[in-house]
Amino acid sequence: MERGHQIDSRNIAFFRHDYDDEHADLRHLYEQAKLDQWNAATDIDWAQPLDSDGGLIADDLVDIYGTTFWDGLSPAEQVEVNRAVARWRLSTLMAGEHGAMLVCSQLVENVEGQDAKLFQATQVVDEGRHNEVLHRYMGLRLEGRNYPLANNVKEIFDTLLGTGSWYLKTIGLQLVAETFAVSLFRMLAESSKDAVLRQVCRRILQDEARHMGFGMLSLPAVVAEASAAERREMEDFAIWALNRTLRGIFPRAAYEEMSFSQSEIEQIRQLRRERAAGGEETAFRKYFRRDLHAGLVRNLRKVGVLSDRVAPDLEALGISLAAA
Repeated sequence: MERGHQIDSRNIAFFRHDYDDEHADLRHLYEQAKLDQWNAATDIDWAQPLDSDGGLIADDLVDIYGTTFWDGLSPAEQVEVNRAVARWRLSTLMAGEHGAMLVCSQLVENVEGQDAKLFQATQVVDEGRHNEVLHRYMGLRLEGRNYPLANNVKEIFDTLLGTGSWYLKTIGLQLVAETFAVSLFRMLAESSKDAVLRQVCRRILQDEARHMGFGMLSLPAVVAEASAAERREMEDFAIWALNRTLRGIFPRAAYEEMSFSQSEIEQIRQLRRERAAGGEETAFRKYFRRDLHAGLVRNLRKVGVLSDRVAPDLEALGISLAAA
């Protein structure tokens, strides 16, 4: 039986009647996208063996690493927890890439400029390839098993797919979600135990930088010409996307699979919050937060979706305006 769900959406399609270049930077981005295409089936060294203890991601990325929960596990159980958390994280990323493919297929329709349409067509292909390559990786290293779609990921993409405005979709996807993805894939590319996973993440990063570029090039003019009400709508949508992206992402299903009790899982979740609030994050997490927050502030400022009105909302999310 097919697994999935439907989203009611109303997408406005803008049919071009002329096809001349009109945005030189976007056309350059499109030309670069054509040059950078790669094949998930043949451009990854899938035969490379796993040269580690069996874990896939850095142990530092497992919430219980360095705690009594971790120390109480045998070496084999520690590897098993590492793989469960890796499966959960990669399942979330794989679903996100599929959602991004669907959103970009809508953007091909409702962006107006020819260069924007051409670039979005390449991003549909990119996101489909990312979904494919992560699915291939999970089949190779994780027996093809993945966790169900996380509620916050479902809410983000249901909202993006149901939103009619191209610039709100772009704010949510390229400005927020892609910035998050770039920081996460970069961290995995540099810290993962598995050389194949590092290779997969580096390939994906090559594409994600272009995707962020679309938002940086297409949004500033729209924001500059927006009315006060439209500007508030854009800012509020950005804050909503940030809330859903940065909060509530916890691998509960992975700990449940490893037979941790609900009481233990809540302790782990609280420990995670306390560590983050107290600045006691692991080295990899500190790097990820610094990289992510700096990128978010830089991108929000560049496109103009950052005013004093939303500054308190950013501070509530732990994002310092001095981050970039």
